[in-house]
Amino acid sequence: MTRLILIGICSALFFSSTFVLNRAMSLQGGHWIWTAGLRYFYMFFMLSLWLVLAGKSRLLKGVFSAFRSNWCFWTMAGSIGFGVFYSLLTFSSSFAPGWVVATTWQSTILATPLVLLLFGKRVPMRGIVFTALIFVGIVLVTCEQASAASIRQTILGVVPVLVAAFAYPLGNQLIWEARHGKIARIPESSSAVLDDSVARVLIMVLGSIPFWIILTLCVQPPPPSGGQLINTAVVAVFSGVIATTLFYKARHLATTPFELSAVDATQSAEVIFSLLGEILFLGGAWPGAAGMVGVALSLVGLILYVRSQTAAD
Repeated sequence: MTRLILIGICSALFFSSTFVLNRAMSLQGGHWIWTAGLRYFYMFFMLSLWLVLAGKSRLLKGVFSAFRSNWCFWTMAGSIGFGVFYSLLTFSSSFAPGWVVATTWQSTILATPLVLLLFGKRVPMRGIVFTALIFVGIVLVTCEQASAASIRQTILGVVPVLVAAFAYPLGNQLIWEARHGKIARIPESSSAVLDDSVARVLIMVLGSIPFWIILTLCVQPPPPSGGQLINTAVVAVFSGVIATTLFYKARHLATTPFELSAVDATQSAEVIFSLLGEILFLGGAWPGAAGMVGVALSLVGLILYVRSQTAAD
């Protein structure tokens, strides 16, 4: 369990670059669709090249073969787990500071047990009190944001993140079920593909590409700036490749609902990393009293939640 938690926290460190850089691109006038979609197009080429350079060309072919065999399932999983999740997250960054988005994002801790229940898993109830602390923390942060912005900005900066918080674990659980589950409607996939961390991320990226193409054609945003092209590439490396691969590795090593919940809970560390990153690199201000209490409650809830799961292991 300790190993899983450490891997999860490392992924949270790299994931936090998403909130800081997305906010930076928003402040520079970059359209949120390019901030979101370009990341996954970069990831597609980076991960494919990674497999080739690592001498895993056969595994790369296996990804495309597995996708063709069940393209409908993988398009659904990729569109939900990467498309809906990240498009809403980047949309919110246009209306709220990165640390607010990061804190609200911790509602995924509350969403994960509901997603597990949806798939018929037994959910550990002993952590429910601690997830309530995280929820109270999110409410306090939202209240502070509401006092510093209009109601419209607060809603657009918070509500999409709450939806994204359900989409991400739902997509993650779909890929977990494809490898470990026994649900009849979810096709079993090649163990060679899903046993490799990079290949697991790549097949989800591949599944999300139709979503990004359709969304871009529908919205028709103005062309991205040179700075946005560079920043999305950095996010693709740090968050898309490194963080996602680490997170999927930790989830893949998890064998019980207790361990899955604990791995997902480590992502609350993104809050403190994002807050420090925004202050150091974007000149952001420290949150007020309500915001600091909210962040503290979210982090305390995380620590107590993980400890409760570890004690039960």
